[in-house]
Amino acid sequence: MELDALDRAIVGALVEDARSTYAEIGHRIGLSAPAVKRRVDRLVSSGAITGFTARVEPSALGWTTEAYVELFCRGKTSPAEIGLAVSRHPEVISACTITGEADALLHIRAKDVRHVEQVIERVAAEPFVIRTKSAIVLSRLIDTPHARDGVPNEA
Repeated sequence: MELDALDRAIVGALVEDARSTYAEIGHRIGLSAPAVKRRVDRLVSSGAITGFTARVEPSALGWTTEAYVELFCRGKTSPAEIGLAVSRHPEVISACTITGEADALLHIRAKDVRHVEQVIERVAAEPFVIRTKSAIVLSRLIDTPHARDGVPNEA
């Protein structure tokens, strides 16, 4: 689905604060509340908006340690198989296939280094994993909130 400027403005407003009312969004972008609702309903039904969630500060859960883990997989392991397996680990907050030697890259949040190690051990026990390579995050240099959600800041 192609999004026009109003759709992008609505999506941007919802990404910024999914609890905004249709009236608040409409006031911000120059539409009535019913017009915003119709557009949001259309964006949801078309699959452009896939859901509404709460973002939780990881430190509130005590998960202050981050790591990136490269997965090296056996043979013809499909991305769907990797995704299904790693989604069972709540500490894996994102996963993607990548170019290069590794097959996938996982972003993990945990309470400490030992917890990261336990997650890596569980992931490495998946039958298709040959090996892993990990890096612990020391500090974040740039942390753009909307960029994490896949929406550019100007949206």
